[in-house]
Amino acid sequence: MEGGIIDVNGKKLYIEYNNSFKNKPTIVFLHDSLGCTQLWRDFPAKLAEATGCNILVYDRLGYGKSFPMPAYERDSNYMEYEADLLNDLLNELNIKKTILFGHSDGGTIALIAASKYPEKIKAIICEAGHIFVEDVTVKGVKDAMKAYQTTDLPKRLQKYHGDKVEMIVKAWTEIWLSDRFRSWNIEYLLKNIRSPLLFIQGEADDYGTLDQVEKTVSQVSGSAERFIIPNVGHTPHKEIPEIVLNKASEFIKNKL
Repeated sequence: MEGGIIDVNGKKLYIEYNNSFKNKPTIVFLHDSLGCTQLWRDFPAKLAEATGCNILVYDRLGYGKSFPMPAYERDSNYMEYEADLLNDLLNELNIKKTILFGHSDGGTIALIAASKYPEKIKAIICEAGHIFVEDVTVKGVKDAMKAYQTTDLPKRLQKYHGDKVEMIVKAWTEIWLSDRFRSWNIEYLLKNIRSPLLFIQGEADDYGTLDQVEKTVSQVSGSAERFIIPNVGHTPHKEIPEIVLNKASEFIKNKL
């Protein structure tokens, strides 16, 4: 799969794009708060092969091989800005039929994008996304910050993000742990989602409860199904890849 830098409204993003399946949708993969293209490993390629779809995987600004993010404080709407930038990226590549697969922050960005740009989004797979802030989420972020301060996590992240690690950790933890973000909530957008939705969640997710799933699937306007997995945490596609792959490919093939 070809990889390279693309300029989207002055923002230089690293993308990997395969559009060899003519007239087929493109599955766009949206990574989590400390993720990047490389950390998806072979999951996107396997899902493309299973569904006969094209794939686009990209690093958000500041992550992976994309250029650094500006040194500014994130505000509470940062995921809406990411959804807008995703739309600009789709326009730049002339992608009109999209299936979104988003994990964690990426899952939230997928929901926001589907609510704002429904004409482009054929279906959504939201894995461990958030629509509001819970105590368990705040604890999860605090635990991650402690791990960053006391373990070799910075070194492990540096392998993927280079010298941008401190900036992305700071941007993520500061906004999620701020008082002003406790009231963040995107439930008001859910009624605008008409695309079919699959919400995947591990029952042992230490960043969110099943309330995230139930309140999402009950408020979207399109069809929605939940896939709740016992004894699995925040990253089902890494913890039980084959099960998630089978469920996601079945969902996508039913929607094509």
